[in-house]
Amino acid sequence: METPGLVVHGLAEPFSTALRSLVNNPQFSDVRFVVGQERQEVFAHQCLLACRCNFFQRLLGTEPGSSGVPRPVVLSTVPAEAFLAVLEFLYTNSVKLHRHSVLEVLTAAVEYGLEELRELCLEFVEKVLDVELACEALQEALRTRGFLELSAAALLPLLQSDKLCVDEAELVRAARSWARVGAAVLERPMAEVAAPVVRELRLALLAPAELSALEEQNRWEPLIPVEQIVEAWRCHALRRVTPAQGAPYRRRSGTLPREHHRFLGLPFK
Repeated sequence: METPGLVVHGLAEPFSTALRSLVNNPQFSDVRFVVGQERQEVFAHQCLLACRCNFFQRLLGTEPGSSGVPRPVVLSTVPAEAFLAVLEFLYTNSVKLHRHSVLEVLTAAVEYGLEELRELCLEFVEKVLDVELACEALQEALRTRGFLELSAAALLPLLQSDKLCVDEAELVRAARSWARVGAAVLERPMAEVAAPVVRELRLALLAPAELSALEEQNRWEPLIPVEQIVEAWRCHALRRVTPAQGAPYRRRSGTLPREHHRFLGLPFK
């Protein structure tokens, strides 16, 4: 009777180092990507990408295996730095993350179905999380399905921040989309679902034309209390505010300039 074999393991670090040397290395590469708005050229190896990630297996399944210069695969939506981090993870099962780019890596991990990389990014974010990074995360998430599934409790601390790098008009649109989903799921009126969130919207930052459009939309799809809109119009009519009036009249880091902001007279916090 044949004795069962025993799997023995060599050192992991030299193996990982050797594979890391292949990241974006044109030597023996058989696939070439053109990545990001900067259209950076990145080299990779089809067999490794395909066996590690179903997304790339599908993407590269029709790629010709001919020799010579490979046909470029254009991935314009992912920044080059984030894409290189994804490759580093696929090649070595480890990745060096940075505060300034982790959210882009996280977005790529979700798009490519890399659950383990997603978990690593979330673990990193939890370790370095502060209001500034949380606001950056919200800004990145505004156009994703995940934003629509956030709870009101998760949104409130972010909407209360002056450091949010998003203009108020975009926040109003995002809040309306969020409320529609919440109302459908909870089977409750939009205005009721959104009440804690809309109180944090700074409508006085909107220009008169934007307020008029919001008021009209609010007539057929109630979301914002009439009193809150009236207070914003009052700010325009009086053309003055004082610091004591607080957050509803304070500009955010991402607030786009409008003509009436000159009489707000309040600095960024």
